[in-house]
Amino acid sequence: MKIEDVLLAPGNGAFFYDDQAAIRGGAIQDGFTYVGEPTTLGFKSIRNPASSLSVGLVLSDETVVWGDMMNVQYSGAGGRDPLFETAQIAEFTSRVVVPRLFEVDASQFRDSCAIAFQAVEHLRLPLAVQYGVSQALLRAAAHLRHATMAEVVCAEFDLPLPAHRVPIYCQSGDARDINVDKMILKGVDVLPHGLINSRQKFGVEGQTFMHFVKWVAARTREIGHPGYQPVLHFDVYGWIGLEIGLEPQPIADFICKVADAVPGFRLNIESPADFGSTQAQIENYAKIVSILDSRGSSARIVVDERCNTLEDIRLFAEARAAHLVQIKTPDVGSLADTARAVLLCKENGVGAYVGGSCTETDLSAQASVHISVATQADMMLAKPGMGVDEAFSIVGNEQNRLLAMLNRRRVQNENVGMKSTVSHAEFS
Repeated sequence: MKIEDVLLAPGNGAFFYDDQAAIRGGAIQDGFTYVGEPTTLGFKSIRNPASSLSVGLVLSDETVVWGDMMNVQYSGAGGRDPLFETAQIAEFTSRVVVPRLFEVDASQFRDSCAIAFQAVEHLRLPLAVQYGVSQALLRAAAHLRHATMAEVVCAEFDLPLPAHRVPIYCQSGDARDINVDKMILKGVDVLPHGLINSRQKFGVEGQTFMHFVKWVAARTREIGHPGYQPVLHFDVYGWIGLEIGLEPQPIADFICKVADAVPGFRLNIESPADFGSTQAQIENYAKIVSILDSRGSSARIVVDERCNTLEDIRLFAEARAAHLVQIKTPDVGSLADTARAVLLCKENGVGAYVGGSCTETDLSAQASVHISVATQADMMLAKPGMGVDEAFSIVGNEQNRLLAMLNRRRVQNENVGMKSTVSHAEFS
């Protein structure tokens, strides 16, 4: 089961790479661009078109399976890898990873990842490389086993064949009002993200944000179908801490106030504050979680910044420093580690949200669906892009197709089991 050749092809991500530090610092939007100088290393402007790099594995039957490398929208922020440079990543992949790929058994996903992603001089490989190559390796194993990617994950992690869909979460981008309406009309499970990434959007003491939360709840009741009750999930990019202060008690007080403003809805608050380091984030998020739990609040804290790699996720989960962990797939790297991250969260009684970034591609989004369904994550992101229609279609349709195939496989297995039982009875 050898890989005969490796192809590389430059590509586009579905959105843009943005300099989060410059935006937090007050950069003004002019149309779709930002005015001012970038502040994060590697950025030539505050907003840059997202690039990607496709890796194609040519198998012995001449089938080519692909995966896509890219970084997340806010590259270089919160302990993440730096801005994605296609030429540099292509050179590194050709020099370091490609020779290793010729040595793997492509039918064995986890073993292939372990060989391909060995450290170089005690330094891990760029996570974007691990992410893209692991997608291709997972597709290769699925092709060679005549199975779905989800079935490969289930087999290699000793998981039962899944039967249930994973709730889908959509993000609005800056077109908040129109996109919220789209989400409600389409009956999205979790909404709307909101992109609350500036003081203007958060408002003095969070008043602008509070108004938006109330509007989303009211709009859901106004145009949603009877009985529709989505989870309300808002990413505030640390602005509760920036505006109110970095003490856990006032942050928890504010979150409870928001939850009380939308009774009847489950509320998720992502990235309420950035405490500057992974350890500080863990300690303070754990305090916020404890306060909310002691009050019996319906609000849940979701961690993103400072929780990037599999090791970070382990630390947060073991400390219960969040109710829900965003497993941001390009930041985790290998899809094998994304699967491990979901299972690790479950072991520690913490919710697992398979996220990612608007900068991703259709291929990476579809592969993420298979990991999410196989591990039965608590929710998954509709991606790529900042629109609703395309991302919801890509992820939703892939999940529905996958579940149809898994159901067929389940029926086949049951029939084989019945035949085996009958044969044994006849022999007896």
